[in-house]
Amino acid sequence: MSGEGPRGWGDPLYAAVLDATAVGPGTTVLDLGCGAGLFARAAADRGARVTGTDLDPAAVAQAAAAVPEGVFAVGDAHHPPPGRVDVVAAVQLLMHVADPVAVLAGAGEHGSVVAATVWGREEECDIRAFGEALAPWLGPRRPPPGPPPVTEPGRLREVAEHAGLVVERVEEVTCPFDYADTDELLGPFFDSALARAVGRRAGPVALRDAVLGRMAQYRTPAGGYRLQNLFRVVVAHPG
Repeated sequence: MSGEGPRGWGDPLYAAVLDATAVGPGTTVLDLGCGAGLFARAAADRGARVTGTDLDPAAVAQAAAAVPEGVFAVGDAHHPPPGRVDVVAAVQLLMHVADPVAVLAGAGEHGSVVAATVWGREEECDIRAFGEALAPWLGPRRPPPGPPPVTEPGRLREVAEHAGLVVERVEEVTCPFDYADTDELLGPFFDSALARAVGRRAGPVALRDAVLGRMAQYRTPAGGYRLQNLFRVVVAHPG
């Protein structure tokens, strides 16, 4: 499942992280994998002093523009910048790193509190419907080899504990993905590499019909679409 969604989808998730870690005026926050700075902006709006890192220089530039009072740099989440902060956050990062245990271990060395978020299980997220619409052309899916994904609640807790953290709690947050109309729903989807590949094979009309047919149950009375997606927030502190 992609981390991308309609504008504002992450606001409830960011608020849950900030509430759970008691971020307020003067709190120092390190945002690992800061992306375009949306979480950092939410933290700064509460009066936090924010720093952030990301491997993507373009994302770092976007974050710096979004949070001009913050400090952002290109960097690997496996190796946080030196210095201690009150809170280290890894928002929607662990699914995309080579070694989530190492990321959380490094976070624990630099922060008094560590918070990380992940998607819920696939069956807990309505956004799975996009993939299900493509199933006739993609064939059956097989689980990847290796340990369970970090999106499994037990695995998330296990990864944090293996990183030497003491888990305080794991919270669940539901974030609605709201699309105003069909164009807003389909535009980003058809721009994805997977949809383009399937579209070349199936044809754009068949693909559009398949997606809209699968999404019909999420149609709102106003003509838009609402997909409810579950996320989990783990809050921990160094052992």
